[in-house]
Amino acid sequence: MQYTLKNLVDPEIFKVNTLEAHSDHKYYSDIASAKEGNFMDYKSSLNGEWYFSYSSCSALKIEGFYKEDFDISSWNTITVPSHIQLQGYDKPHYVNTMYPWDGHNKLIPPEIPKDYNPVGQYVKKIFIPDNWDKSSIYISLQGVESAFYLWINGNYIGYSEDSFTPSEFDISPFIKDGENTVAVEVHKWCSGSWLEDQDFWRFSGIFRDVYLYTKPKVHVNDIFIKTLLNDSFSTAYIKTKLKLEHSKSLQYFQSLLENNISVIQEIYDSKDILINATESNVYFNNDLKNISTNNFKTEVTLDLTINNPNLWSAEFPNLYTCYIILKNSETDEIIEVIPQKIGIRKFEINDKIMKINGKRVVFKGVNRHEFSCYNGRVISEEEMLWDIKFLKANNFNAVRTSHYPNNSRWYELCDEYGLYVIDEANIETHGTWQKMGKCSPENAVPNDDEKWLNSIIDRGISMLERDKNHPSIVIWSCGNEAYGGRILYELSKWLKSRDKTRVIQYEGVFWDRRFNDTSDVESRMYAKVSEIEEYLNNNPAKPFISCEYSHAMGNSNGALHKYTELEDKYQLYQGGFIWDFIDQSLMKTAENGENYLAFGGDYDDRPTDYNFCVNGLVYGDRKPSPKMQEVKALFSDFKVKPTLDSVIIKNTSLFTNLNKYHVKWRVLRDGISICSGEPYIFDLQPLTTGEFKLPFALQGIVGEYIHEVSIVLKEDTLWAEQGHEISFGQYVYSITETNNPDFNNSLKNSDAKLLIEDCDINIGIKGDNFHHIFSRSYGSIVSMKYNNIEFLSSPILPNFWRAPTDNDRGNKMPFRYSQWKIASLYQKCVDIHLSKVDIDGILYACINYTYELPTSPIITCNLKYLINSTGEMIVELNYDGCNSLSEIPVFGISFKVPNKYSSMKWYGNGPEESYIDRKHGARLGIFNSTAKESISQYVIPQECGNKTEVRWLEVVDKEEIGLKFSAITPFECSVLPYTCHELESAAHLYDLNSNPNYTVININKIQMGVGGDDSWGACTHAEYLIPSNAPLNFTFKISYKN
Repeated sequence: MQYTLKNLVDPEIFKVNTLEAHSDHKYYSDIASAKEGNFMDYKSSLNGEWYFSYSSCSALKIEGFYKEDFDISSWNTITVPSHIQLQGYDKPHYVNTMYPWDGHNKLIPPEIPKDYNPVGQYVKKIFIPDNWDKSSIYISLQGVESAFYLWINGNYIGYSEDSFTPSEFDISPFIKDGENTVAVEVHKWCSGSWLEDQDFWRFSGIFRDVYLYTKPKVHVNDIFIKTLLNDSFSTAYIKTKLKLEHSKSLQYFQSLLENNISVIQEIYDSKDILINATESNVYFNNDLKNISTNNFKTEVTLDLTINNPNLWSAEFPNLYTCYIILKNSETDEIIEVIPQKIGIRKFEINDKIMKINGKRVVFKGVNRHEFSCYNGRVISEEEMLWDIKFLKANNFNAVRTSHYPNNSRWYELCDEYGLYVIDEANIETHGTWQKMGKCSPENAVPNDDEKWLNSIIDRGISMLERDKNHPSIVIWSCGNEAYGGRILYELSKWLKSRDKTRVIQYEGVFWDRRFNDTSDVESRMYAKVSEIEEYLNNNPAKPFISCEYSHAMGNSNGALHKYTELEDKYQLYQGGFIWDFIDQSLMKTAENGENYLAFGGDYDDRPTDYNFCVNGLVYGDRKPSPKMQEVKALFSDFKVKPTLDSVIIKNTSLFTNLNKYHVKWRVLRDGISICSGEPYIFDLQPLTTGEFKLPFALQGIVGEYIHEVSIVLKEDTLWAEQGHEISFGQYVYSITETNNPDFNNSLKNSDAKLLIEDCDINIGIKGDNFHHIFSRSYGSIVSMKYNNIEFLSSPILPNFWRAPTDNDRGNKMPFRYSQWKIASLYQKCVDIHLSKVDIDGILYACINYTYELPTSPIITCNLKYLINSTGEMIVELNYDGCNSLSEIPVFGISFKVPNKYSSMKWYGNGPEESYIDRKHGARLGIFNSTAKESISQYVIPQECGNKTEVRWLEVVDKEEIGLKFSAITPFECSVLPYTCHELESAAHLYDLNSNPNYTVININKIQMGVGGDDSWGACTHAEYLIPSNAPLNFTFKISYKN
């Protein structure tokens, strides 16, 4: 076929002259090189600088650029691999479900834009290694988005689509001695772009490795290793199928017939001990009279057994090394050596339950886009290593390659480190059938449309054939959010026919039950717990997984525990995959010179879905968000419950004994460690619960006690160092009359006098070292001085509002609850009452403010101050309740102090922020932070930094001078550089003043939960809301520190 732009709009032409997909194995010329496993001498990288020309559409592209004599000396260069849009051309563009041309062009599949469809033209001058056979030269482009044409030395070679799997070509006939010219023309959009409507940035260009490779005269082109196990898992049967080919040279073919070619398979364990081996002769078709391509290909099947194998699982990723050796058996000449890792495991559905090596598996997983805030989907080895170590260290056992096949290296790491993988075909057509949240299948692609059949099947073939030897892959996915229909059913059938050792998953059958057998499992997205239980309680036919759930956008992941609690309640509930791992934010420089993490719209890209690309448990720069604290705790395989004298541990792992870890313990009194000892090693088999005695001595001194038990690594692993904590638990009890004895005891009066100055406008309350002023004009306390130091920068006022989170905005909380924002901003003081009261012989000045709140109907609240002669204040906030108002976001007070008081220390839940629906991962203790550090790096500023279960809080300066807040009943608080209204008004973090002149202190009885079932409508669960129809009373104390 000749070069033609018609390929771009024809869904039935998606590959021209490409080679067949094959396994991603490496091959070497000798055993020593194969064992080293690094540099492949049959491969030559073309990564690096290429000459480059950019055009906004094909009508403006340069013609004839691919010719050898075309002058490219004036062209710029571009780095390969990279995205064109991150190299100074075009611009990054983010959309979720809608197609990027929506609003610019009214298109019907498979049409693509004409006036704007960027073209990148690449040229590289190359030399073939001197020791390579020029009759066996191939080129591999591992990832090009989304369509490209290829030329070698001016000769048109072929065309390919599918951005996320390799495209390879035989270029041998067009290679010459000396300099050769490689030319690639990349188009941003093609008909295949209708199949690539993933929720991600829309880039284009050569974004994965490009390389040349050659082959030995006889070559194993494809390997498929299947590991089968007997019922007792005591014997493994290794079945290996090889596809071989040899040089197309007739002379060499004849020499093959005169020599014996054999293939040897050797399997070594992790200690490099030979376990078993086998050998087979290789036979090619010897019909010299009818030579065809079939003469150059053959297949060999090898069978081996391994007794008592070390099985592969995410807990124990045991790998064997298989060497496949081709040699001339007459001369013992080594022709080719292939090292291939093997993981022996059995993954199946048995009794409607997914099992790994006979055990019910629960996926503690996450959806992971390949993403770097610096390079987009060009992800480095270092970033991949960080990801997998971080996931393992935080108790994940599974990952879904949302929503395309990943870089091959990622699967090697999953094999080695131990993660179960759902490998997903590069198919998503969300925008063709779901619009404005409604299902409109009449235009769905591919549905039952035959013209998409071959392209869809090919994408599945390319995924499976490349990745099939990775034991970490336990499920093939037919894609994501592409509706249903017969075409995807045909893909599922092909996947099952090709590989019966894995399970098929596809969520879209939920929308189209005509082809329910497309998926072996029932998988849904963002199903509520009640919806999952409805399925599981009504004779379910398949196991259930949440392929996407707990949408981690901004301050989120509330009520995650409700999902993990299903794991014990229902055998057929087998976990899920949180959306998602990393924020898809890009590093950008603001006008003020500050680097920041950008999201959709920040590049003037329209249409856009703005920050909907930022849903990660880790920020775009790979710093953990506070949400990870919760996930790690809930995903742990060990549930730890200390008691007064022991610890109860539930081991939910499938294969790991607790004795692999150290069990550490300590006792804290009022947050301070007072007792600990050497770690214990306890024997506890998988899937059992045990109780173990620990030397917790019952304490007699008044105080609050914490018995804390941690499970930590006993030795270094690939992913964390010795001592890394896997799980913890706490038991809290008090020996005291109240939970916080300091609240009462410290209020005992001294000999100091209490003076009350009842003036015209202000009320002054004085003591030996303090002076407070309460204003009638401003309706609040306006001055707090101690030792002549002023602590207030603003009045103390009731507060009922928080800066809306992404979830709040998505479920229209500001619309429903906006009266509480107005109530916080524009309350009116309608009464001030001054009195003296005697409480247990202590004299207090009592000032009671009554506020009217501009709600409908108008309601009131009271804020009362009780001040004793030391200057300490008991503060009481009271609200009587109202039946006709919405829930209250926050119930507490807010005020400002000078910014030098920015250090905070608290005794409560920490170390990260926590909320009433997200505190399972928080531990009770004493922690330190600052106002600035408490601003979580959510790309759009929002509610953050909250602390729960707080006994006391200190906000101090560098000299430890400041304020202390305490209460009988634990409270919530935050210390931030900004008010909730300032946070709400900012579109980016850089919009906030980098040097605020005050610190904002929020002391709350309670704040509503953050929610997180999804971010576009799901509300915070009812039990984590603050009803407005019931009275609310909050009492706490303010005292001075030093």
